[in-house]
Amino acid sequence: MSSSLKSSTSSTSSTASASSMASRWNLALLALAQLLYALDLNIVFVALPEIGRDLGFPGQTQQLVVSAYVVFAGGFLLFGGRAADLLGRRRMFVLALWLYAASSLAGGLATGPGVIIAARAVQGIAGALLLPSTLSLINTLFEEGPRRNRALAVWGGAGASGLTIGALLGGVLTENFGWHAVFYVNVPLGAAIALGALFAVPRDPARTVRRGFDLPGSLSVTGGATLLVFALVEGPERGWGDGLVVCALVVAALLLALFTVVEGRSADPLMPFRLFRNRHLTVGMAVTFLYMATFGVLPYFLTVLMQTVHGYGALRTGLGFLLPSVAIAAGTQLGERFAGRIGTRTTLVTGFVTGAIGTAVLALGFDADAGYRLLVPGLVVSGVGQGIVWTAMWIVAATGTAPQEQGVANGIASTALNIGNAIGLAVFTVVADLGTEGRTGGALRAATADGGALVVLLTAAGMVAGLLATLTLRRGPAPAAASVAEYEEAPAAR
Repeated sequence: MSSSLKSSTSSTSSTASASSMASRWNLALLALAQLLYALDLNIVFVALPEIGRDLGFPGQTQQLVVSAYVVFAGGFLLFGGRAADLLGRRRMFVLALWLYAASSLAGGLATGPGVIIAARAVQGIAGALLLPSTLSLINTLFEEGPRRNRALAVWGGAGASGLTIGALLGGVLTENFGWHAVFYVNVPLGAAIALGALFAVPRDPARTVRRGFDLPGSLSVTGGATLLVFALVEGPERGWGDGLVVCALVVAALLLALFTVVEGRSADPLMPFRLFRNRHLTVGMAVTFLYMATFGVLPYFLTVLMQTVHGYGALRTGLGFLLPSVAIAAGTQLGERFAGRIGTRTTLVTGFVTGAIGTAVLALGFDADAGYRLLVPGLVVSGVGQGIVWTAMWIVAATGTAPQEQGVANGIASTALNIGNAIGLAVFTVVADLGTEGRTGGALRAATADGGALVVLLTAAGMVAGLLATLTLRRGPAPAAASVAEYEEAPAAR
């Protein structure tokens, strides 16, 4: 009997050890995928001037290399989230990575503006498939509570590292190997993560209930969101009265209105409106929107300060982002610890308060005659607050949603994130440029720094709005998510 007990204990211990090892491999792959996603957000910025010169972009239109990615990533996020739910999270995760690798290779081989813009658009679609599938895998492979919080903190830290590596690597590769290298670096990384996922990530479970794909809803929301982001991105460049921008806004509004009608009548909608009864998801949407409209626009204005006002080169600018990125990574780990000890609501409040104070202090460093040292206190405090909010907001957005709908829930939150960034940049770039017209030389640099300082103070005020949105969360335990069985037994409720 003693021998049997020892054998059973040993078997249980071995199984637990194998399960723990599998979880670590899964989390490592998901974190690497987030690093790749974050890497691609920053790595192209410093290479833009060289891309423009080499490929013959007229004027300043090389900005389309960035815009193409942002527009298609924002437009396809909700589609990507629902595809993960219906077609399989692992399947969409692997597909997105192969798409990333292939489009990056095409971008590196591009010999003209059209090819590289198309490659960046496909990269954007790959990103829209990758982010929701990665988040939904975390939220289904790691149960709600401390394990999921820890996984989200690791994933968030990888994203912060990707932003740092992107800025640094973009400068190093461009200066030493040319702009092509900023695309080629994604190819082996994307392919390696995809191959690892095929071996380590569990297969998608078989579907016991056949569910249709809401094609009219998919087409209308993808078209509407894509055109909306396009208008928001191009508005500051072309002017808000430009015919193309106005047309895009009008058609986007019509398509999104059509989407709401279609979803209200669909038997199996792309975005079930009943999901919004979950206050955690609705607050998560508001917070992700405000996060990217405030914290998310700071890197752009810091880049303008360092390069345009202070004359930093690509590599020095990348090094300038090292400190805030380390602070953000530290904040993501604090966010996980706080969420387990004081709850996500209080953690978000802590993050927004810290971020608002740090960002207000950061405005003091936006001075044409000041050096990098004056930015340091604000960068550190704001970065820690940003990291705390980043981890906690994804915990909130995923809370109370059934496992089989984590993809669309994360797609909704990710879409709010992207739209927030587009609107934030569209509004704040206009504000920052108000005092620069007609100025040159030192006067232009001073006006640019002053405009940036005003924007930074406004983002701090926006963080207070995020704090107020957080306070609408109820105190106490989070709502329980419906189980798969409950979902499949109640089709009428959908």
